[in-house]
Amino acid sequence: MEITEFKLKYETVDELNNNLPVIIVAAGSSTRMEGAKKQFLSIGGTPIIAKTLQKFEESKVISRIILVAKSEDILTMQNICEEYNIKKISDIVEGGKTRNESVVKGMEKLSANEPKVLIHDGARPFVSQRIIEECANSLKTSDAVLAAIKATDTVKMTDGEETVINTLCRDNLYLAQTPQGVDVKKYLQTINNSKTDFTDDVGVMEYGGYKTVIVNGSRFNIKITVPEDIKIAEAYAKIEEEEE
Repeated sequence: MEITEFKLKYETVDELNNNLPVIIVAAGSSTRMEGAKKQFLSIGGTPIIAKTLQKFEESKVISRIILVAKSEDILTMQNICEEYNIKKISDIVEGGKTRNESVVKGMEKLSANEPKVLIHDGARPFVSQRIIEECANSLKTSDAVLAAIKATDTVKMTDGEETVINTLCRDNLYLAQTPQGVDVKKYLQTINNSKTDFTDDVGVMEYGGYKTVIVNGSRFNIKITVPEDIKIAEAYAKIEEEEE
């Protein structure tokens, strides 16, 4: 029988009385990466997923990491966790057909005393400790939180083709990033009562009528999606290395 998930020993941050887990979603198909699995591409000599995991391994506010991956990638993910000494990893589970399904599969590994969780894209390796901590702190007093940056370009709405029908006021527009954080019980109640395919995690909470707050993200906190992003990521990796 094919093994599709691993349960691993992990370390918690007991000295901070911390109880906030994170679900890292890395079960996508990488369809816009021209056949390459982006989570395993190397940035500055390190696989993208390893760089992402390291950020949460180093975080003082994260208790453990649940990694969601495609079934055929699970063994590779386990090897990466071991090679890069990711001690907070507790579970590596098979993802679903959609992001929503993958997040729910990650949530199935949460315990009753973990009422809230952060969720982060596996292909977003430049998240800062500041962003992680501010999302964690905001989630303590809210149902949902996300990192986001203000839109600086003019945003056009079209008719679905190439004809512009409106110019949106960018003053109140933000570009969503991750981490995003949610109240687990409220998230599951909402997703189970909806047939909508949400493009991000706090969209579920918005649909359920729950208040969502924004934490300032960063333009460095990019999601690697297309081949051109690799060149940008290489430049960011050099900047990170110089700052360390």
